[in-house]
Amino acid sequence: MNLQNKSALRALRTAQKGFTLMELLAVIVIIGVLAATIGSRFLGQTEKAKAGAARTEMGQMVQSLDLFKLEIGRYPSSQEGLEALLKNPGGLSNWNGPYLRKDNIKDPWSNDYKYTVPGPNNTPFELKSLGADGKEGGEGENADIVKS
Repeated sequence: MNLQNKSALRALRTAQKGFTLMELLAVIVIIGVLAATIGSRFLGQTEKAKAGAARTEMGQMVQSLDLFKLEIGRYPSSQEGLEALLKNPGGLSNWNGPYLRKDNIKDPWSNDYKYTVPGPNNTPFELKSLGADGKEGGEGENADIVKS
């Protein structure tokens, strides 16, 4: 084999080492489809986790409200709100709070929890998170979460 044939063979091998534009586009499309599929599954799990966290936080707040009632003799009024669990609303000598460990009372979607005294159907109070959309009602991830 002469020198000219060897250099032509090397040039041919070098040219064959790369990917074509079509191959690169196919790989990018496949990666995009996989990312969209996996991302949507994780997004759904995130909203379920936030709803679970809201239920857990609300359960802890109900316990704190019960402890407040045990020490003060009543639940906080609607005017005092859930803030009465964090700082003495004034004039309550038996207040031994704070009754919650966290400083802000927001649901996992950064909306305020709704606290109503008295609650519906002769319950002493109602504690509500409005879900992901922050509006009354809704279904799925937008559904209200209620404790009383």
